[in-house]
Amino acid sequence: MSLYWPYAVADYYATLETLAVVAALIILISSIDDLFIDGWFWAREIWRSLTIKRWYQPLREEQLLEKPEQPIAIMVPAWLEYDVIAPMLENMVQTLDYRAYTIFVGTYRNDSRTIAEVERMRLRYRQLVRVEVPHDGPTCKADCLNWVVQAIFRHEKILGIEFAGVILHDSEDVLHPLELKFFNYLLPRMDLIQIPVNSLEREWYEFVVGVYMDEFAEWHGKDLVVRESMTGMVPSAGVGTCFSRRALLVLASEDNNEPFNTQTLTEDYDIGVRLAEHGMRCIIARFPTQYRVRRTPWFGFGKPRDETITMPLCVREYFPNTFTTSYRQKARWALGICFQGWAQLGWQGTLAERYLMLRDRKGMVTSFVTIFAYLLVLQFLVLEGARLFGFWSTAYPPLIYLEGWIKYLFIANGIVLALRVAQRMYFTGRTFGWEHALLAVPRMVVGNFVNFMAMSRAWKLYLQHVLLGRPLVWDKTMHDFPTGDGLVLDRKRLGALLVSWHVIDEKTVEQVLDKQKAVPLPLGSLLVREGLIDESTIAEAVAFQSSLERLDVEDIGSLLAKNALPLELAVRWRVLPLRGNGEIMLGVSTPIDEAGEKQIEAAIGYMPRQFILRDSQISSGLRLLLAHRGVRGDIHPEATDVPLLGDILVEIGGIKPEVVSEAMQNYVSQRDGRVGEYFLSHGIITRENLDAAIAEQRRRAAESRASLNP
Repeated sequence: MSLYWPYAVADYYATLETLAVVAALIILISSIDDLFIDGWFWAREIWRSLTIKRWYQPLREEQLLEKPEQPIAIMVPAWLEYDVIAPMLENMVQTLDYRAYTIFVGTYRNDSRTIAEVERMRLRYRQLVRVEVPHDGPTCKADCLNWVVQAIFRHEKILGIEFAGVILHDSEDVLHPLELKFFNYLLPRMDLIQIPVNSLEREWYEFVVGVYMDEFAEWHGKDLVVRESMTGMVPSAGVGTCFSRRALLVLASEDNNEPFNTQTLTEDYDIGVRLAEHGMRCIIARFPTQYRVRRTPWFGFGKPRDETITMPLCVREYFPNTFTTSYRQKARWALGICFQGWAQLGWQGTLAERYLMLRDRKGMVTSFVTIFAYLLVLQFLVLEGARLFGFWSTAYPPLIYLEGWIKYLFIANGIVLALRVAQRMYFTGRTFGWEHALLAVPRMVVGNFVNFMAMSRAWKLYLQHVLLGRPLVWDKTMHDFPTGDGLVLDRKRLGALLVSWHVIDEKTVEQVLDKQKAVPLPLGSLLVREGLIDESTIAEAVAFQSSLERLDVEDIGSLLAKNALPLELAVRWRVLPLRGNGEIMLGVSTPIDEAGEKQIEAAIGYMPRQFILRDSQISSGLRLLLAHRGVRGDIHPEATDVPLLGDILVEIGGIKPEVVSEAMQNYVSQRDGRVGEYFLSHGIITRENLDAAIAEQRRRAAESRASLNP
């Protein structure tokens, strides 16, 4: 046995050499494909720089702004998106420089948390429509989108309008202000408009999510451009895609008014192929614009810096940042594009279209060959090390070092590898800077392992589907949305904020501000009193401005912690102590100022969390607290829509708001009794003022009772 093992090692080494040659051949063939795409792209760029870019002026932002706005719909499918859908919608509405749009969010009937978040946002944004999928989820993204499309068509009939385009977004997307202006400019000439998709910039050490930065920068900067120029077919990326109304109608006519294919996990890829079959105009649209980004220093040296960068108008988002979530997401892509695409679309179309289908599907093999090549290299290194240290020396004549075609095979592979690395570095650096361009090299290795695991999972799921009949289901990716420095929302003055939410127009706000000079109530209270906006919308706006959560509860009395806070502090600062999950919360209609926080903290030992309530709930709760402490008023504690006496005094002009606030600093309920008598005894108001305010309060109470008991 001791005589044989050196020859066994030699046989094994020779086998590795043979396998290395086979792997090198496969890699070279795949690399020639990549080189062809690279060559096409750069030849096209040179040609355009010598012709089109000299003859035509580039599109300018002014041209986008000049074109009249057409109605546009935005559809967002949502399954278990309760943690990101609200900030995404907030950011969308605050960001978009457009008015004639409506957002349609598709939710499932068994996803109560997402429904609650969308309904909460619907109170803020009148241009938001929630579409309920009439069966339990999850099904697939295409199914949800089909119900949303039907709702869009119904909405058109009800309002007598036609949307020029319908845009597809996901609940983690971060939009650019000019996105809808850009789509509006291209509609209705184009039928599928895909803008680039990029990852939001991540830290240098986040290698898995960094792969998405590199891949999408190259795919959407080069590969999709080549696809469009070769075939006129552009696959949708699933986000940042605008479909013309004509395109959706044609697709809907194919299959029972369902434009999206529910039999595939990648309906976005499928829809691009189908539109091309109908001769629709599909483009990858690139419009250079500016972005503000915050970049953190590497290795903790230096301070974060804000930069303005120029890159194509795009959709940005957070992609999965762990190895498992990444390969599971990519497995779904592979299932839809490679396996289901092959089964449903076959090899149809022109020679160029078939070639691109082959390019899409070659990963079914090459993902494994790449990792196999890594393992071969690792084994060669181990065996060469063993040879170097004298553990074995018996070997056959080397194969891979011989003169001839094998030598040139490996030289060619080395050259194309260098070119492949250079391409990846260029496109990453063009988008994210030279630092990430350097990191793109090691991230290519990480990406190969992610792709290997993704394709392994895709093969497993598809074989189980074919051999065992197991259904292919939507493998949902949980989403993140940027917060803090990654998301800057425009928290404007209340009037401007309500105008930006499209719940009121600027002229009406100006009229109410004029009335405010005579009736110095807060703007929100005046808007409610005039019947222009409901209290819930005002509460949502205040919550948004103050970055506080809103507490939406009808029976405020059931939550009152009646002895948790001194009554004079509750009345003085218009706050309600409420029972939470083992803690005391404060219900407020506007955030408490610093002086109030200090007094409350001194009284109970800490400052509870604040939650926004409707102003009428504050009034009702304070009446309940006063009644509990034996301070009786003329109005029943449950009269939720009748203002407190101090508010009535301000409204009828008997007293200014700042005087009320200052006077309440010294008010103690047990000592001073009713607020009206307290004001009268201190000379703040006259008897006529008080009688008029009480009469007005009783009148409103009578109206309230009459409306409840007609």
